[in-house]
Amino acid sequence: MNSPCNTCQEKVQKLNQQVSVMRKELKNLRQMLDSATRVHRKHILSLHCIVSKLDQKEPGEGPTNISASPVGALEQGVIQTVPIGYLRSCFSAKNGTPRQPTICGPSRAELLIQQSVFNNPEHALVGLEQYSHVWIIFVFHKNGHLSVKAKVKPPRLNGQKVGVYSTRSPHRPNAIGLTLAKLDKVAGDTIYLSDIDMIDGTPVLDIKPYIPDYDSILPRVKSGELNEEFPLTELTHRDVKRMENKDSKRQTVESDHLLGGAINNDHLAHLQSALEDVKAFVSQSDLSLEEKNEVFNSPQNPPESLERPCYGEEAYSTIASWIREPPVSSLEVRFTAHAEKELAEFLPVGCNEKDEPKFKFLRSTAEAMAAIRGVLSADPRSVYRRGRCADKLFYFTLDTADVTCWFGQGFAEVLQIRLVQQLSGVAQD
Repeated sequence: MNSPCNTCQEKVQKLNQQVSVMRKELKNLRQMLDSATRVHRKHILSLHCIVSKLDQKEPGEGPTNISASPVGALEQGVIQTVPIGYLRSCFSAKNGTPRQPTICGPSRAELLIQQSVFNNPEHALVGLEQYSHVWIIFVFHKNGHLSVKAKVKPPRLNGQKVGVYSTRSPHRPNAIGLTLAKLDKVAGDTIYLSDIDMIDGTPVLDIKPYIPDYDSILPRVKSGELNEEFPLTELTHRDVKRMENKDSKRQTVESDHLLGGAINNDHLAHLQSALEDVKAFVSQSDLSLEEKNEVFNSPQNPPESLERPCYGEEAYSTIASWIREPPVSSLEVRFTAHAEKELAEFLPVGCNEKDEPKFKFLRSTAEAMAAIRGVLSADPRSVYRRGRCADKLFYFTLDTADVTCWFGQGFAEVLQIRLVQQLSGVAQD
């Protein structure tokens, strides 16, 4: 006869078996539901296509043969997008979120690929870990309204109007955003990003790897053509070394073939002169701004040579002048002693202490301070706030910290840094 203890153990084992069976059944049901959802979306897309075609048909026309396939719908201009996932970001609101990804390096986010898109979402990310950066195509879901204007007022222009297509304004006919993010790692069906400018909950439409050979203008310069206009501000010592190697190989080839083995001295002298100018510019990268101005404003180097370094007649690439020289200058960022003390109380992500405030994304106090400096130095205020509310308090959220600051003439001062939970009463995950 079994003891009561053995009987209980048998019952527990049976219950565990039943739970295991139920879990498998739930998994199968989820997969069936996902499959049915995808089929339903295809049918809806086909119906949209048919309705759109019927609306465009003239009165009295006979029946039209309309393709009921999604491919036919795309060909006829019926476009439907489905988010592949929703971003978990250290920025929980629009206020204070950087307008460009390079403004706040420590900013981080996670993207979980949804199973509704792929049955095995981790398979879609195989190979992505070989890249250091990725393009993120997303939706500006917090625009607040759908009305758009042909001209907008970018904050960097401080109230001046330009065409919406000459800016990166989120208020566009199609509220689609594009950002270049640093890929920290890929783990299963999740990618971990930094250097981001997207808020929490952003719907992501697609991910594409960043490939400098195709996406950057500099590598597109034809091999050996130094008599083009180079964007010297983007050159690195590695680029110069690469050009030196190519120039050396070209000299060897030309010494054997040009003019029956005779070197074309005029041609090589021109190339060497151009290369020396490039090397001289890059060597100044460690100088201060004042020192650079002294070098390039000398009689031998007039200001025009700094603005438009040219070794040919045509420009290779140009950008709007207000991008590099905006009317709004960078701000000095200060912390009060009280704010520094409050920030030091935050523990980095991964700590297990329950009674202390801790971050979800940021890894140290120094990183949090750098992130706050990055956000505020770029002046996150709108044009209206700058003009009408110059000395008012400004609030924004970074990770789990609620930051309070105010703006003076040419500076921003952080006054208080508190845990978001203390102000809103919302518990952390």
